[in-house]
Parts: sequence; C-alpha cells; structure tokens
Amino acid sequence: MSRIEQLIGEIEEYIDSCKFQPLSNSKIIVNKEEMEELLVELRLRVPEEIKKYQKIISQQDAILADAKSQAETLITEAKVQTEEMLSDNEIMQQAYAKANALVQDAQNQADIIVNNAVADADQIRGNAIRYTDEMLASLETIISRSLDTATGHLNELKSSLTDSRSIVQSNRDALAKAMPQADVATQQESAEQ
Repeated sequence: MSRIEQLIGEIEEYIDSCKFQPLSNSKIIVNKEEMEELLVELRLRVPEEIKKYQKIISQQDAILADAKSQAETLITEAKVQTEEMLSDNEIMQQAYAKANALVQDAQNQADIIVNNAVADADQIRGNAIRYTDEMLASLETIISRSLDTATGHLNELKSSLTDSRSIVQSNRDALAKAMPQADVATQQESAEQ
C-alpha cells in the first residue's frame, strides 16, 4: 500500500471519527489544522508517486535499447559468419544460403524481442496511468467533501449572523420607541454624523 493510499485512509478515518454538529446527522466538526496537515502531506506525496511510476515507464526505453542491442549483435554475428563463408569459393552458394537463413533468424528473433519489450512497456505504462488516475480520483473526492463541508459551515455562519443582525435591529427599534422624542432626534443627528 502506497503512502498516498495510507493518507487517504487516514483522512477517511479522521472524518469518520469527527463529532457531528449539534442537531445534525450529516455535518461534522473538523479540526482545521489536522485536516490541513493531512492534505499538505497528501499533496507532497502525489508527485513522489507519479515520479515512481514515471521511472517505471522510463525503463521501457532501457528494455527497448537492450532488445535493439541484442538484435544488432545477432545481425552482426550473422554478417561475420556470412563473410567467413564467402571467403571460400567452393562453398560460396551454401554459405550464402546459410548466411541469409542466419540473418533472417536473427531478424525474426530481434522482432520478437522488440515486440515483447514494447508490449511490456505499454502494459507498465497503462498500469501506472490507471493507478495515478485512481489516486487523483480519490484526492478529488476528498477535496469535494471538504469543500462541501466548508460551504455548509459558511452558510450556517452567514445565517446565524443574519439572524443576530435582525435581533439587534429589532432591539434598537424597540429602544427607539421607548425613548422620548428629543433623545431620538439627538441620537439620529449623532448617527448621521
């Protein structure tokens, strides 16, 4: 299990361990510092995981280079054998046929090695891309949940402040009605300045 998967698990466990807000079954109280620490570490780990899989993908070049090197070696050996056989005039025809067969065998083996290397590299690349996409999808889900929670908290705060303002305005109106008219005029002049 990668460190990113562990962090995602820790974030999920942390969210599951949070207390619900009073009078709510869906909204929780989150310690901002703890959540930010987990998200910062997750953000730092994602590039490490991606580099790890890029390194795996980059190894395909080494595999292909090795396959090409083996193919070139086989072709070179076949050419050397061909040249040796051609030096003898009496067996020139046999040497030519054998050399062609060796070159063809070497070419076939080289093609097989290169094709296998390309298939392996494609499979490694596909697995790395799928894994990275799964990690990013998990991260996107966590961020979306966190954003939804933060939006809920903000809306609740806005609603609470609006209610408090209404109460304050209502209390001021009641006080204004209870004041003598001279005091009200003085208070209005002070408020206008």
